[in-house]
Amino acid sequence: MVEVIAVAQNGAISPVEDAAVLETLFRQSPKGLLILDTELRILRINLTRPVLHEAPPEQILGRHLTDVYDLSAPGEVEAMLGGVLASGAPAQGQLVGVRPKSAPGPEYLFSVSASRLQDSQGRILGVLAEMLDVTEREKVRARLRVLGSVRKHVGQTLDVMATCEELVQAVVPDLADIAVAEVVDAVVRGEDPPLSPLGREVPLRRVAFDHRGGEEQIQAHPVGDVRAVPMPTPHAQTLADLKPRLVALGPDTPWLATCPPRAEAIRASGAHSLITTPLTLRGTVLGLLSLYRTGQADVYDEDDVTLANAVAAHTAPCIDNARRYTREHCIALTIQRHLLPPCPATQTALETAHLHLPSEVGGGGWYDTFALSGARTALVVGESAGQGIPAATAMGQLRTAMHSLAALDLEPDELLARLNDTAINLAQERAALPTSDPLRRQPLTGSCVYAVYDPLARTCSIALAGHPSPVITHPDGRTDVLDLPSGPPLGSVEGPPFAATTISVADGSVIAFYTASLLHASPSPDALQQVLAHPDRPLQDLCDDVLYRLKDDTRHCDVVLLLARTHAFPADQIATWDIDHHPKAVATARAHTQHQLAHWGVDEETVYTTETIVSELVTNAVRYGTPPLRLQLIRDRTLTCEIHDGNPLAPRLRHAKTVDEGGRGLFIVAQLAQNWGVRYSPDGKTVWAEQTLQPKSSSA
Repeated sequence: MVEVIAVAQNGAISPVEDAAVLETLFRQSPKGLLILDTELRILRINLTRPVLHEAPPEQILGRHLTDVYDLSAPGEVEAMLGGVLASGAPAQGQLVGVRPKSAPGPEYLFSVSASRLQDSQGRILGVLAEMLDVTEREKVRARLRVLGSVRKHVGQTLDVMATCEELVQAVVPDLADIAVAEVVDAVVRGEDPPLSPLGREVPLRRVAFDHRGGEEQIQAHPVGDVRAVPMPTPHAQTLADLKPRLVALGPDTPWLATCPPRAEAIRASGAHSLITTPLTLRGTVLGLLSLYRTGQADVYDEDDVTLANAVAAHTAPCIDNARRYTREHCIALTIQRHLLPPCPATQTALETAHLHLPSEVGGGGWYDTFALSGARTALVVGESAGQGIPAATAMGQLRTAMHSLAALDLEPDELLARLNDTAINLAQERAALPTSDPLRRQPLTGSCVYAVYDPLARTCSIALAGHPSPVITHPDGRTDVLDLPSGPPLGSVEGPPFAATTISVADGSVIAFYTASLLHASPSPDALQQVLAHPDRPLQDLCDDVLYRLKDDTRHCDVVLLLARTHAFPADQIATWDIDHHPKAVATARAHTQHQLAHWGVDEETVYTTETIVSELVTNAVRYGTPPLRLQLIRDRTLTCEIHDGNPLAPRLRHAKTVDEGGRGLFIVAQLAQNWGVRYSPDGKTVWAEQTLQPKSSSA
């Protein structure tokens, strides 16, 4: 409260001196002064911005403040002044934007403090307001606020489009009323950015747009639009020489004619000032940031250009980081896609379907099915730890090693033990890399389930390496999670030994193999079993139903599901004979073979080759094996000859010398057959040989 005192001429201040003091304050005070009467009408005013009181006195004095000026918050200002007048309690430091009433031009910011005026008798005279011009201070604060917001929020993701959305949201409304971010289209896809100057035909993708206010804003082109920047425009010039442009916009701006959609959007928005600044890094062009001010907002100045450059300088490395991540992600997915089978192979007695959702970062999940000897099928689902290219390459190494080991007809537990040895060796190779190699810090571990389905025995042997147990659905719709022992994850030096479990499988059963991430993304622990409770449905429909039920949190791990439905192997495509342990058994075996192949309609050349293979296999079994002997022919996609005997010792391929009378049996088999091998069982071994079946030629 300010008390106005009138003192007589007894040495105190006289009315004349009092008036002189007041006049001096109004003329020389560094703060603006404003005196209002009890009706809050202007009695006297002197602001540090002369433009605010250049109007004739009759247009200012005696009028309310809101009648003379456009205020940023008129209701709050009137409430503050009215409160000071009523209570006498001073108010300090309220920030108010002021510009002449309905006049174009910039807004000036004042820090307003007010006190009540009254005389010595307590008579209320009005309000004295001190108005400190803080326009420049607040501009600096606003710029610092913009830069702080950009540094805090831009670059939070490794996605080019998300990064640009963060950028435009950080600069609107403090730096721009409208902000547009455009990025070279190749950069969005993760490719290397082009060098400056940017060619006229290089397309840019509009990736982000934001504006002040909630009303819909006309855009020259929608977000996602891809097109080259027209010439000549400030946008094209900025991309050519990597220098920002500060441009005044008006109806007669000549370059607007080169881009009618952009001209229409500028006119509709009322934009009057533009800054274009390049998004550049080490001489390469990433994109372009365009900032517009509209309506009564201040025109841009060189300080704003400096700020826009700082914003772009922070954003460009963030975009490049996202680009590099996108590139690595694409490479990882490409590697993974080429290492995985396009579709799991369906065998005669096994129908399969799969679901594979690659993670956004590129993971190491894999699945596989492939044929084994004796009409059996291997089923695999695994996952290597980590992300990106290292995880994909580790998955490829483990998958290749598994195929090589499976060709040896190893039991599932023994195969996983050998695969674990391979993973340990690969991990040791990583650990021996130079300390500067980032791959050295990524451990090589993984999980896997390996199963072998035998349609002749109607069994499935399964072994786990740190992997979830499969789910089996019986023909009647009952579902069970198999209770199987699990060995350590792949790459583990210590842990329990791997164990294989053999289960009986009825025809028409469905077995589900999956990665742990499928369970994490499922709405409930038994969601998979609920879907699989209808085993008669097409397998791909079951996979789709599982997909539709997943939660939206599968971005960080591969989701893999492999379904297999069992079928009976056609009985008329198998022939089995017990063979005497006697040299005469060779002729008997040839006769059985010739008769059976003729019944199957096999061509004569294959019949002759098969008879030779059977002769050599039976001869070896009689000479080196032990009873019982059993010959079996299987007609599938290939023709398989198998001879079983009770001797667990493996035959050895030998290259006989010229003078040797024997030792050429397996060598002959290896030359005639497409593939051959030895399979062991608790009661002995089975030597097998496969041939490609040729269609029977018709007679002339």
